[in-house]
Amino acid sequence: MQNLNKQPQIYIDELYNTIEHHAKLYYEQDNPEISDSEYDELVRQLKKLEAEYPEYVRENFLTRGVGGQANKLFSKVTHAIPMLSLDNVFDFDELANFFNRLSKNQGDNGFTCEMKIDGLAISLIYEDGIFIQGATRGNGYEGEDVTENLRMIKNLPLELKNFPSGRVELRGEVLMTLDNFNALNQKREAAGEIKFANPRNAAAGTLRQLNKNIVAERNLSVFIYYLVDAQKYGLTKQFDVLKWLSEKNLPVQSAYSYCENLSDVEKFITHWQNERANLNYETDGVVIKLDDLTQWQNIGTTSHAPKWAAAFKYPPEEALTKLLDIKISVGRTGVLTPVAILEPVKISGSTVQRASLHNFDEIARKNIMLGDYVRVRKAAEIIPEIIAVDISKRTGGEKIFNMPELCPACNNKIIHVEGDTAYRCPNKNSCPAQLRESLKYFASRQCMNIKGLGDSLCDDLIKSHSIEKITDLYKLNIMNFTSLDRIGIKTAQKILDNIENSKSRPLSAFIAALGIPEIGINTAELLVNKFGTLENICAASLNEIMTIDGIGNIVAGNVFEFFRQPENLDMLEEFKYYGVPADNEFEDQNANKNSDLAGKIFVLTGALTFTRAEAESLIKNSGGKISESVSKKTNYLIAGDKPGSKLLKAQELGVTVLNEQEFINLLGGK
Repeated sequence: MQNLNKQPQIYIDELYNTIEHHAKLYYEQDNPEISDSEYDELVRQLKKLEAEYPEYVRENFLTRGVGGQANKLFSKVTHAIPMLSLDNVFDFDELANFFNRLSKNQGDNGFTCEMKIDGLAISLIYEDGIFIQGATRGNGYEGEDVTENLRMIKNLPLELKNFPSGRVELRGEVLMTLDNFNALNQKREAAGEIKFANPRNAAAGTLRQLNKNIVAERNLSVFIYYLVDAQKYGLTKQFDVLKWLSEKNLPVQSAYSYCENLSDVEKFITHWQNERANLNYETDGVVIKLDDLTQWQNIGTTSHAPKWAAAFKYPPEEALTKLLDIKISVGRTGVLTPVAILEPVKISGSTVQRASLHNFDEIARKNIMLGDYVRVRKAAEIIPEIIAVDISKRTGGEKIFNMPELCPACNNKIIHVEGDTAYRCPNKNSCPAQLRESLKYFASRQCMNIKGLGDSLCDDLIKSHSIEKITDLYKLNIMNFTSLDRIGIKTAQKILDNIENSKSRPLSAFIAALGIPEIGINTAELLVNKFGTLENICAASLNEIMTIDGIGNIVAGNVFEFFRQPENLDMLEEFKYYGVPADNEFEDQNANKNSDLAGKIFVLTGALTFTRAEAESLIKNSGGKISESVSKKTNYLIAGDKPGSKLLKAQELGVTVLNEQEFINLLGGK
């Protein structure tokens, strides 16, 4: 478990930092890097070490807390009764220990078992049957006011008849059904947007949207599982609470049951381990609650969890299946990745036929052969991966996988540098696989934001030879689209409009879209903030690039080399010919401008009496720059009527906020 080559305090500190990092990603950013099971294992390791070395325990750390901090863009709500988390148990031995502890507290009079929904915990307040407020759990004591977003959830009643008068608080879980999750990702893929990793991330990210119309479009759902102060309404059993909630027309999941004893609980857990695959929502365990509510207060809680309840967590679901083949995919940078083709097998409610092998070294390290039976699981609950080979099932007919010498997409000779795990196709200018991935990346939301240019359309445009290089995107006409299957005139014109609109994307987005190795939107913004124009970036020396805070030597070298390659400079000239990016950004926009505002960064929010285009023109003519988002580098936020979250962000960072008249005065009354 622990690394005995390190001092206990060092190892414990490393665990604290690691858990804190992943907790913030999960609870506050809805963007986890590891699976729930991997996170749970880190916490288990830490708790064991804390028990062994109490002198190194950090008070008020996450293991004694509940979740993440409330998002500052939402109003805060203080929970009258804390929204606690649950302690986890991972096998029947640990479950028996939980039961033994309850028995010592005279708490063994039956249990209610409910499937543990993988969503976002919420509090709901009704006043005389009218829904008036909803909040996220946050840190358990203070959450985010998401009332307006919750009003957009179709299965949440906004008014309840025959409901108790006065203030009633309910607790539940916001989720996205699997059907809606799959439909949303298909829509995002078609629009060239990044797909959500799993339903929980999609639900949490949606509920925290500042635009409630987006929430309405994404079809969230809610299940209620708890009535605060239930005894006040004559209810003394948790099982009766769930029935009462259903009778009041509140949404309650059907996967729950009363269990008399430990044996019944184990049967419920075993039954649903496989049966949960038939549910239309993600679950990762079973919540076991003492059924008798009158004992809850006597048994009590810890600082973060009730002692009268526990969550049995299912192990990551795995399956054994046959490896039929290994195919090679080629990415936009030419890196070849092996992909396992599997005999179809059902895991976590979906059929898996492909799994990532990450790189060719992994095939050798795991001793994988064609025809092997392999154990497969979903990493981070969504991406299938091969864990290991079942050597006992080998028959002698398995075959060693031989690394191909030629790119499967263009037949160019593959190159491999000693010591590098990556194998590459060097044919970046005419390899159709690299072109396809580069085109998808170029059109993605964070880059040129060309909606409608999804995977299948990119394939069709390349196969029809309408696009043979990225710049061809800007010479497409309506016939290039209507000659393809399933594309009508109206759809074709909409995509062409999106292509034309992409010309006005910020220079930083265009630089990111070029696909320079390790250059994303943040690094691209650093380059633009330093050099101002694409022409200046092209001419920058390696030393000049290396002086930028936040850009390391390797990344600086990638930028410098990219703008020294003749084929890349030819590509930039083609983009310039097609008017990309707009406003002649190849020239120094700050030359001969008002020196006081040259290089100053402006952000616009809210409704102004003049159009956004007019405001941007005024700023550019004065030597300023336009940004879509507020950051520490923003100099001015221009706030019109009904400003959005950008105003809150600006106030938080101390950015100067100007109204319309102050903006005009700043520009000299132009």
